[in-house]
Amino acid sequence: MSVDLTKLEAHLATRSYVEGYTPSQADVHVFKALSGSPDSAAAPHAARWYRHIQSYETEFGSLPGSSRAGEALTTSEDAEAERIKAERVAEYAAKKANKPKTIAKSVVTLEVKPWDDETDMKALEESVRSVEMEGLVWGASKLVPIGYGIRKLQITLVVEDELVSLDDLQEKIAEFEDYVQSSDVAAMQSKRSYLIALDSV
Repeated sequence: MSVDLTKLEAHLATRSYVEGYTPSQADVHVFKALSGSPDSAAAPHAARWYRHIQSYETEFGSLPGSSRAGEALTTSEDAEAERIKAERVAEYAAKKANKPKTIAKSVVTLEVKPWDDETDMKALEESVRSVEMEGLVWGASKLVPIGYGIRKLQITLVVEDELVSLDDLQEKIAEFEDYVQSSDVAAMQSKRSYLIALDSV
């Protein structure tokens, strides 16, 4: 059992006793719950009360009243344990919230084929790069010969897996039908990065 010293100090700021106008079992209950005299600098009212009640120590058994009012100022061991447990759970939740979050990303090599050797490959690449999606970053590119004077666009991109669907991306690219015959994912490599919670910095 322990005493909420802040509550006790506030309670005794306008009172001489825990309950009523004379020492009672409510005072005894709180007195016994304290491990010693409160610090007079930090809790002057509680310290004054403690010294006064201490002078009645030999009469504790005969003092009137009940301990009920005093119980409001004390905490049982079970309640104290629950309070400590709740604090630890809150601390754990705060640490977990501030833990760096893992973001799954993929490095993709996309191949875009034109209709023929007369397709304007510069315009094709500009059209492909014009596609904007949250979590999509375009990278390096090159033109790769595939025969008969035709070259395909091979372009690298990085996508956040949770935000970008490659199927959706390819559908958007296919909309440039004047230049694009088809597109294929030639390679894909997953990687992870970490986003540090701003409130932990």
